[in-house]
Amino acid sequence: MAENVLKGKRIMGASRAPKAVNEARACAKNDCETTLSRYNKREYCYAHAPTKFPRLRGRIVAEN
Repeated sequence: MAENVLKGKRIMGASRAPKAVNEARACAKNDCETTLSRYNKREYCYAHAPTKFPRLRGRIVAEN
């Protein structure tokens, strides 16, 4: 009986550090004290971020 053997390679090359902001930041909304992560590049927290709609692709279906 043959054994199932998995082989792989080590990850080669240097991995770069994630982009981060050095200063402590808070949400830009007045009265919001949420501290933003140093890896979050936005100015608002999730609760106060403006709504963004995704770009829709494809054909437009005509209404009957």
